[in-house]
Amino acid sequence: MINKIYQKYTLIFSLLILTASCTKLDFTPSDTISPDKAFRNISDINLGVLGAYALLDGTTIGVVSTVSDEATFPTENTVGNSDAFRWLYTAGSGSVTSLYANNYTAIDRINRTLAGLDALTLTGADLATGNRYRGELLALRAYFHFELLRSYASSYQTGALGVPYMKISAIIYPARDNFEVVVANAKADLVAAKPLIPTTFTDKTRITKAAVSAIQARLALYEKNWADAITYSNEVIATYPLATKAQFPGIWTDANDNEVVWKAKRVGTTDSRLGDFYYRQTGGIVLYAPAFKLINTFDKVNDLRYTAYIKFDATRTGTKSQYLVNKYIGGTSTAPGLTDIKLFRTGEMYLIKAEAEAESTGDAAGDLNALRAARINGYVNATFADKATLITAILDERYKELAFEGHRFFDLKRRNLPVQRLAADAVNASGAVTLPTTQAQYSLPIPALEISVNKNTVQNPNY
Repeated sequence: MINKIYQKYTLIFSLLILTASCTKLDFTPSDTISPDKAFRNISDINLGVLGAYALLDGTTIGVVSTVSDEATFPTENTVGNSDAFRWLYTAGSGSVTSLYANNYTAIDRINRTLAGLDALTLTGADLATGNRYRGELLALRAYFHFELLRSYASSYQTGALGVPYMKISAIIYPARDNFEVVVANAKADLVAAKPLIPTTFTDKTRITKAAVSAIQARLALYEKNWADAITYSNEVIATYPLATKAQFPGIWTDANDNEVVWKAKRVGTTDSRLGDFYYRQTGGIVLYAPAFKLINTFDKVNDLRYTAYIKFDATRTGTKSQYLVNKYIGGTSTAPGLTDIKLFRTGEMYLIKAEAEAESTGDAAGDLNALRAARINGYVNATFADKATLITAILDERYKELAFEGHRFFDLKRRNLPVQRLAADAVNASGAVTLPTTQAQYSLPIPALEISVNKNTVQNPNY
């Protein structure tokens, strides 16, 4: 993003925070801008929207790789974070708790901007633009809450501890909403957002109508609302078909954005580089390598995803990992590893639809075979003996298709399955091979600071 724009909306939000901190005083601070003056026109609202988008990053992707079975911790990683890989994290471990504050900061920006938008009287073209901004903000609020729910819910079922769903900017001490309450609020925000965003608006770096459908499809999967999952995934598939075999590798180098529904744009030299989380090209250090378990699932000759996602470098010898995560290795000579973060893709929609159909009705095998045929040269359609076999195949396909995109840990949790690594993937992890569903770390901890400050919140079980 453009640094000058970010500096401007960062100033706006800094001033708003200063104002909020003085609300208990009996006078108006002379060195801050009141909220009603921070958002004076539609351009200011856009800056507020961009301020929320600015907090989209790859933190969740990194956390999922660290605590699941899609990566391994190589000997050359001397930077750290081995405690998280060994499932020794606690409420004080920033490696798994930092996204909590990040997402609530984004949500607060969203709520402040919505309040600013409510205070404006708009007409003509500004009214139409304001409606779109409102749609983006509501969808962003749903998305950030959903990401918090995926990470910090005690489980994904009715009655489980979720996260507070914040609809206003206020200094309060909220209790945790249950899983189903968060889902219901997110669904309501998405339903309200969708008609506000024109079909003609197609900027993939922002939330479009198709992006709302994609969020709805993923949310329905976690809710086990199979009918909605099918409906919304079909809406996305109708808008953005799968990339062709020729196009697919270019998605990951940003040569094209075929089948990408929504992405977090990364430009310049200062934006965070997701590629650096796995492989620091400056210095040539692999911090996290593809798990041998994952590598073994691919047809290395015919599956296009293997070379798009994984690189083998025979020149790396000794204690260096010869396998590297290739998915985010692009960028430029001045910013290696700086690639756009693909938040939603059509490939995921096929897998959501297939799983929902397997659990209800429809041609689940047909959707799974369609995705495989788009990715694997010479693929022959498979048949499946029963529902259990089909669902296992779909989960295995998600493991491959969505590797290093922030899903594997949550997919296992959705199915109440343990994290099971190969011994070869845990050689530097003190034997951390199995994370059972009963262990505390099967759910990420609520940050210690939140627990200490907010008397109305509670920690996840067993911490």
